[in-house]
Amino acid sequence: MTERKKLSLNRPAPTEGGDAPSHRKPPVRGSGTAPRKRMTAAEAAQAREEAAARAAAAPTQRRHPDDRTERPPRRDASGRDDRRPPPRREDDRRPAPQRADDRRAAPYGEPRHPRDRDEAGYRSDRSNLANRRDPGDRSDRTPRAAPRPAQPPHTERPTPDDGRMRLSKLMSERGLASRREADEWIEQGWVRVNGEVVDELGTRVLPDVEVTIDPLARTQQAERVTILLHKPIGYVSGQAEDGHEPAVTLIRPENRWKDDRQPLQLTRGHLRHLAPAGRLDIDSTGLLVLTQDGRIARQLIGEDSGVEKEYLVRVQAVDAPDAENVSAVVPPEVIEQLRFGLELDGRQLKPAQVSWQNEQQLRFVLREGRKRQIRRMCELVGLRVVGLKRVRMGRITLGKLPVGEWRFLRADERF
Repeated sequence: MTERKKLSLNRPAPTEGGDAPSHRKPPVRGSGTAPRKRMTAAEAAQAREEAAARAAAAPTQRRHPDDRTERPPRRDASGRDDRRPPPRREDDRRPAPQRADDRRAAPYGEPRHPRDRDEAGYRSDRSNLANRRDPGDRSDRTPRAAPRPAQPPHTERPTPDDGRMRLSKLMSERGLASRREADEWIEQGWVRVNGEVVDELGTRVLPDVEVTIDPLARTQQAERVTILLHKPIGYVSGQAEDGHEPAVTLIRPENRWKDDRQPLQLTRGHLRHLAPAGRLDIDSTGLLVLTQDGRIARQLIGEDSGVEKEYLVRVQAVDAPDAENVSAVVPPEVIEQLRFGLELDGRQLKPAQVSWQNEQQLRFVLREGRKRQIRRMCELVGLRVVGLKRVRMGRITLGKLPVGEWRFLRADERF
């Protein structure tokens, strides 16, 4: 076994000459510089005075966030500032990156190479040393793109106000066809404006142009049917709702009125696009018009429609529900209010014809059709509706048509 050298913590004994050997600290490894000479008190005071003079003469500079000392920087023999980190050793440098196929994906902020982690699996501080920089240094950062100006919201280009209007709307206003029919005829090339065929939808024309229709369009329009139905209570006019069937389900061959003399046979094509022109609520009965003809629908329920609708309404007085002669207990002022002066939904109602049909029934003639209009009008004047039946629309009357049965509108009948 080799003999170990004993280390002594005491200072070496003086030599024969009596002088103790000088003891100096070894230079810092890796710095590549000589040991600093220790300053005397006089030199330190002089250095502080010189630093204070330089600080007063020079403009104030921004300090590094990590530099919290107030002393001036000291420079060694090589001229390097002692507050800067020492240069990295050769063995501390990060190894060259491997090929792209040898690299592995890593989450944001994690090293991409196994050598960037220590033995415990944590990221090494030296792996990110090259990426450290002064937070105030923006010389190597990519400049941000200038923000784009806010774009105005997209708005449709206003149409020129030259008096022109859509051709389909003009045809509808002249009563030539409904808008849907007009669009179909335009696509088929059956419409001429001032003698020229127009086959493009959305074409705008002047209101005084001459519009002619091809006879083929008239033939197709004549094939569209209009059906008159005596709607019973319990059926809705339009789409099915709350489990109640729509009135169109009653349009079957077995429900056709036996006195209908029209030489037509009901087909599936007659039920296509068959829509009610004017509503009757589920608790009302009477004449309901179902049509495929857009002209008739617009005539009956259009915004500018003036076709009269006649109703027979059985009422009770709220103050005297057991009265047999309701007309005797209802003051005349109530009838005057029903004729004109009431409002629904904040809108004034058009004048109506209201009179007593018998002791318990009122006769209403209206030129508009608000939702549940008659029932709501009666509620406003203290009357309760217990029965409502529509008996006429324009010049078409219900007549002897039985409840639940239907017939075709004849060619000679007009609303």
